Amino acid sequence: MTKISLQEQRLDYLLEAFKTDSVEYKDLRTPADTESRQRLLRSLMNIRMPRPMAKETLLVQDAYLKERAEERGIVPLDRIPSIVESLGSKRPFADTLSLWQGDITCLAVDAIVNAANSQMLGCFQPCHSCIDNCIHTYAGIQLRAECHQQMQALRSRYGRNYEQPTAVPMLTEGYNLPAKKVVHIVGPIVYDRLTPDLENDLADCYRNTLDLCAENSLRSVAFCSISTGVFRFPKERASEIAVQTVTEWLAAHSGKMERVIFNVFSDRDRCNYEQSLR
Repeated sequence: MTKISLQEQRLDYLLEAFKTDSVEYKDLRTPADTESRQRLLRSLMNIRMPRPMAKETLLVQDAYLKERAEERGIVPLDRIPSIVESLGSKRPFADTLSLWQGDITCLAVDAIVNAANSQMLGCFQPCHSCIDNCIHTYAGIQLRAECHQQMQALRSRYGRNYEQPTAVPMLTEGYNLPAKKVVHIVGPIVYDRLTPDLENDLADCYRNTLDLCAENSLRSVAFCSISTGVFRFPKERASEIAVQTVTEWLAAHSGKMERVIFNVFSDRDRCNYEQSLR
């Protein structure tokens, strides 16, 4: 039996298991082509509320997602150049900072940063392109379950209406991601105009994440562009704050981090960070 056929069998098994688990979609027709079936599985995972799942299903899901990670391409830390190598930068900590354009869920680093919402349960919109959705999709349903468990503990302490405050990070396992851990953090939301308080909140996201990594002996971390999507933080200013804050933190915490990666997806974001990092 080839690896491809085994992966197809896993996909078929998971589709039936997740359809049955959803009740509402148990009679949904399964498409014939692989890409559509992959999208359907992702959709069923995205909409699933945190609750127990059969151990056998989790084992198949884990095997399936590990193989998907290999198919999509895992990027180890030694393939991510520092800005000395990629940009010829001579700025402070140029050998510790990196700029990487691509999918953050493919990075095999100690931690990746998720731009979360205050409910801390991921994105429930099927196949949405936001980073929150992507990270939860490729980590597997255990990630939402752990986030839920941590939020339940916090609500027991602070009240049932508790929501995660801006710039307060939460650490979870990475599960089926190449990254060991995920740092979930709620960035500031820009409603009308950018203010100094919002800029300070964004800087706190980077500082507090790095503090959490250092406390947990995580020596490589990949930051997404926090708050620059639906939270509407201006992209160029966000990159300036990110670079300045991380540089200041590294100066104050000598030797604590081996590598800090600014992960971007678009060409525009890459250009913004290149200007800040040169």
